[in-house]
Amino acid sequence: MQLNEYLNYLNSGKYVEAGSEIHQYMTKLSFEAMKITSEINNVYHEPEEIRRLFSELIGKPVDKGFGLFPPFTTDCGKNITVGENVFINSGCRFQDQGGITIGNGCVIGHNIVIATLNHDLNPEKRQSLIPKPVKIGCNVWIGSNSTILPGVTIGDNAVIGAGSVVTKDIPDNMIAVGNPARVIKSIYENRSVSNNEL
Repeated sequence: MQLNEYLNYLNSGKYVEAGSEIHQYMTKLSFEAMKITSEINNVYHEPEEIRRLFSELIGKPVDKGFGLFPPFTTDCGKNITVGENVFINSGCRFQDQGGITIGNGCVIGHNIVIATLNHDLNPEKRQSLIPKPVKIGCNVWIGSNSTILPGVTIGDNAVIGAGSVVTKDIPDNMIAVGNPARVIKSIYENRSVSNNEL
């Protein structure tokens, strides 16, 4: 199996049966990702070297404005796309087989989990997987310790409050908080928002 064939299959949202060729290739990519993230996480690197290693991890170049504070883990890497001037803070865990797209100017806080796979609800097929992409628009700020679940789209300029669990789409320009996250207001409302509210 070739990488493009694998990504096309996952990005189509097709079911991944446990033990199938696709599933086995998924495992192979996971071990490759572990090797690169171990290098990122266990040795000090200057920012340019971090960018080089992250580019190797995702299989695409990242711009000079990209920043990452380790540790960082992902169980594939090759289905992550980041725009310009993206910053990912320490402790983030991405599960990107279903596809993670992060737009320009995003700030991803500490300890963010982004998941793109669900398991089959049938106990006899629990090891099988259902991929759904996560799409994060431009200039989004995701507060620390938040979790973004499979299939979610977060609109441009949105803010996700710390500790939130995002289970459904968040429109452009909105602040969402809680578990499950709910929209509380627009970023353009006149009333100021204190850090305690986020």
